[in-house]
Amino acid sequence: MRLRFKRIKAGAVYVLLAAGGAVTADLLAQGGAPSAAPPATVPAQLPAQSPDGIALAAPDAAVVSVPSSPDAWGGARTGQEATLSDRVVSYDIDATLDPDKHVVDGREKLTWRNRSNVPVKSVYLHLYMNAFEGMGSTFLTEKRVRDSQFRSGVDIKEGEWGHIALNRVSQGGAPVPWMFVHPDNGPASDHTVVRFDLPAAVLPNASTLLDIDFRTQLPRVMARTGYFGSFHLVGQWFPKIGVLELPGERGATAPRWNVHEFHLNSEFYADFGLYDVRLTTPKAYTVGAVGELQGAPVEKNGMVTRRFVQGDVHDFAWTADKRTAKPIVDTWTGPGSPKVNITVLYPPEYAASAGPALQATKDSLTFFSNTLGPYPYKTVTVVIPPYNAEEAGGMEYPTFFTAEGYRNADPDTATRFELDFVTIHEFGHGYFYGLLASNEFEEPMLDEGLNEYWDLRMLRARGQDLHLATPFLKKIGFAPAVTPFAMERGGMPRLEPADPLGQNAWDRLQDIGPVYSRTAVTMRDLEARIGKEPMERAFKEYYRRWHFRHPGIADLRETLAEVTGQRAAVEQVFAQQVTAATRVDDRIAALTSREELPLPGTRQVGGAWVEDKQKDLDKRIDKAREDWKKAHPKAAEGTGPYPFRTEVTVRRNGASVPQTLLVKFADGTSEIVRWDASENWHKFSWIKPAKAVSAELDPQRIHYLDVSKLNDSRTVELDASASRRWGWDFSAIVEALFSLIASV
Repeated sequence: MRLRFKRIKAGAVYVLLAAGGAVTADLLAQGGAPSAAPPATVPAQLPAQSPDGIALAAPDAAVVSVPSSPDAWGGARTGQEATLSDRVVSYDIDATLDPDKHVVDGREKLTWRNRSNVPVKSVYLHLYMNAFEGMGSTFLTEKRVRDSQFRSGVDIKEGEWGHIALNRVSQGGAPVPWMFVHPDNGPASDHTVVRFDLPAAVLPNASTLLDIDFRTQLPRVMARTGYFGSFHLVGQWFPKIGVLELPGERGATAPRWNVHEFHLNSEFYADFGLYDVRLTTPKAYTVGAVGELQGAPVEKNGMVTRRFVQGDVHDFAWTADKRTAKPIVDTWTGPGSPKVNITVLYPPEYAASAGPALQATKDSLTFFSNTLGPYPYKTVTVVIPPYNAEEAGGMEYPTFFTAEGYRNADPDTATRFELDFVTIHEFGHGYFYGLLASNEFEEPMLDEGLNEYWDLRMLRARGQDLHLATPFLKKIGFAPAVTPFAMERGGMPRLEPADPLGQNAWDRLQDIGPVYSRTAVTMRDLEARIGKEPMERAFKEYYRRWHFRHPGIADLRETLAEVTGQRAAVEQVFAQQVTAATRVDDRIAALTSREELPLPGTRQVGGAWVEDKQKDLDKRIDKAREDWKKAHPKAAEGTGPYPFRTEVTVRRNGASVPQTLLVKFADGTSEIVRWDASENWHKFSWIKPAKAVSAELDPQRIHYLDVSKLNDSRTVELDASASRRWGWDFSAIVEALFSLIASV
């Protein structure tokens, strides 16, 4: 999901110090288990307590510090297995869209396999669409209590609410009792998690089939899903089973259900499986979806049914619109990947965006396949939402994502950068959210954060800076730019970071933005310390070990430490920034460089005491300097007959990080020293034949997390070049804000 540019357009430099934290309601579900399925409109309300004793993930679950076991999720995939993933679920769905009422009627056959060694009597499902049924949902309660907004701030108005209703649930023909539960202690009026109490327990290593009839009312597009006019983005639209984690998986010590409520800033987590979905829409509608289209569409009574099938994914979304222009279709091939069919769906008003979105997708396929691992699927579908459906943009699903649309996408403009970046970002989720399938509820840094980092690496490799000009400014010759990581640094909290990167998605003081920016910059700084090649080698191995599984943060940490061979550096960064939130704030506190001149006083000469008076010394010093200049007519300023004592005091007001201090002298020589000690300050000194010119911490620009780069350097004489250099970085960010605001 893209986040950054919506904040830029809102005028924030997105250090969002909004009061936050997870909402804890004082109303808990009450009542007893029903003997039969209650009416869909009046479900039972019970605490989230499983009859079979299987626990649920904690409401405050976050960073996992214990590595998963080698056989977690069936062990590393070798490519020799019958399927790409260890499929746990199968969804067979028939769905019909009424585009006038914005309703989807669905019949779902859900097959679920119990991987555990205990019988399962109750299963838990997500009903994500109920986040939009009213202001009492966890999602909208958090939005209301925090006085916050989701991305661009679109609100649901009267008649625009959405929901999902369960009309029938059965197992082997027997009705299944069900009830809403609240695993995160959210408000009783939240209906985003439901528990099915099964008539027949699912035995270990056995499977069960659930028949579910449902109706989904789409909301006016607000957060990742919904409609505007004839455009429909249908995401998180069907009953979706939670994840039963086993011992050794993401810190679990016993089987547990991981099934959180739908929070304002949380996304998703699900098992891999097979999706076989038949979508029926009016004939005039163009349809795009996750997976491969099977055969020719079937037309009947003015309606058309299309069948899409995709294995080894963990979600399914689709779009339908009667205004879609003629799609752009192309192919891509790469080593280790099948031939990939790329389709770009776009509205007529954003025709200028379709070609660039296609090219960015092809470039992303190449970059991610080369730097992480081959893309394993046969399709990519890119959807550009129409005007006024902006909230449908910037969202990812397996093999399918939404981008951004602009009427003008000229190269080297702010709009083109945003179009390219959002396309790259959403494609990249296909790896970190899709193939690596991390838990976006509890450990969002593994998806949003790592994806942001890898996207910026791609921009860096492309040589693509953030161009700040609007088309008009470009025409008149004003086209400043800033590098991708400098842009990211400018938008993150540095002075007072409040939330560890490993914190969950919903309990954060500074909102979700730092998950993107601070993770990307932290990984960039780690790469600068240990090297680009070791970092890329480690990420390739992370992908190899954990694709088609569900790694935790500890699994990332261990892979980086093992492959790079620099465990101390990796563990230090994770301790300072992932499990804690520590600012980096080193600076040059003082720089002096003074001649070591003869001093007044008394001394013994031949057994007698002689006094060196200041006036006599001044004459001797002047004579020595005059003789020096005659003997060295081309000597640099700052050299002479007497040595110079140079002292540099460095201060630390944050995390201990390995620093390099570079001191340059007037004769062209320099001194480089390391400052690795965990101390608040240190003084370095030299006696050299030349005066110091400057002192600089972090000359290689390793530490972008540092609060201010303006105080990393000093000169003996006044010199504004450092201020101008780093001041331009700030100015560039300010310019980015205004130009992006002006461009839309």
